[in-house]
Amino acid sequence: MASLLGPLINLSPVVPAIAVAVLLGVAAIDTFGWQNQGSTLLIDWLAQFSAEHRDRILYHEAGHLLVAHHLGIPITGYSLTAWEAFRQGQLGNGGVQFATDSLEDDLRQGVLTARVIDGYCMVWMAGIAAETLRYGQAEGGLGDRQQIRTLFQLLRRSASDADQKQRWAILQAKTLLETHAEAYEALVEAMRDRQPVAACQTLLCTPSQPNQADRLRLSN
Repeated sequence: MASLLGPLINLSPVVPAIAVAVLLGVAAIDTFGWQNQGSTLLIDWLAQFSAEHRDRILYHEAGHLLVAHHLGIPITGYSLTAWEAFRQGQLGNGGVQFATDSLEDDLRQGVLTARVIDGYCMVWMAGIAAETLRYGQAEGGLGDRQQIRTLFQLLRRSASDADQKQRWAILQAKTLLETHAEAYEALVEAMRDRQPVAACQTLLCTPSQPNQADRLRLSN
């Protein structure tokens, strides 16, 4: 636009040329040096102006945290914006962080059990399940679906098996979220206030919640 309107407003053609060069340089640095983290921060910052977008992320991530807690999968932290994730040394838009060392060790040793696979698939699909329960459909979760696809590729399982497991895991996660609906709403508010993981998990361990009955023993 500056190039087209330049002659009308006496703007030198050098100005838009320099602007384009600077933007391309910044984009290249972001792509190759920051792994697109700069553009992720910008897009997420703009999206945060939408209250619905903020709430979708909140309910999505709370779904991950609740299901992981009840399945006994260790939670190491969470972030709800790209900036929070960046400050914590994480890439991407943020999310709930899990301790996956045991999963990776089992994969390397070839001793991954069906119960462990089911547990992690439920946790990965819990965000989609939470959004669907709240809004009727999920907008996020592409990365979560890719987690299952990648796992099944490593296990030399077909893409159709991965899709079937996704559908199963979403249904299981929905059931768990509905069972603990009251605790889930309390968890959403705690995460909205950026309460630490320990405080969030305390909400999910009240005597009225049958936590131990739900817990999967994710060990061989």
